[in-house]
Amino acid sequence: MVEKVYVTYNEVHKLCQASADQILEEFKPNLMIAIGGGGYVPARILRSFLKRHSAPNIPIQAIGLSLYEQLPSSNPSNPVETPGTKVTRTQWLDLSSLEMANLVGKNILIVDEVDDTRTTLEYAVKELQKDVQTAAEEAGSDQTTQFSIFVLHNKDKTKKGHLPLDMMEDGRYLAARTVSDVWICYPWEATDIDEHDKLAASQSTY
Repeated sequence: MVEKVYVTYNEVHKLCQASADQILEEFKPNLMIAIGGGGYVPARILRSFLKRHSAPNIPIQAIGLSLYEQLPSSNPSNPVETPGTKVTRTQWLDLSSLEMANLVGKNILIVDEVDDTRTTLEYAVKELQKDVQTAAEEAGSDQTTQFSIFVLHNKDKTKKGHLPLDMMEDGRYLAARTVSDVWICYPWEATDIDEHDKLAASQSTY
């Protein structure tokens, strides 16, 4: 039986708030890329805490990647999901527009909700680096684009995916919280938010 942990919007808000100063000081992002669908809400909350007086809001762009697949369950109201083996693009940046060229030379913060197998994060970093490099070459730019990562939760487990060595050595990866290998239920996945919050209130601290 997979242990489920229920996370509330309030907890997500506080995790973003607790991480914001470190992100500003160490990553200095001027653009965020949210991985959908789990990265959308944390990125938007985080933007409020990264905002500084007289400075513009940090823009948020989005990509959609899918790795999880739903498996048959004996209880239809309690489906079980498991990490898949292949990353599928459901949304990506428009390589033919200024959208990609605008990433060149930026400090880009990639935001997702959870680092489980690391497969999705590895795919996102590799593909974005490749596309930005292409855009830089087409623009004749030698500016350095630097990627960093923020996740709400990192699962303490052996990872299938790998992130660039320089990213890890430079400390450009931040998880607000490291947890055991549990199934994390986020509030934006809930169809009954009151029931979700009730389950969250009844559980012990994870």
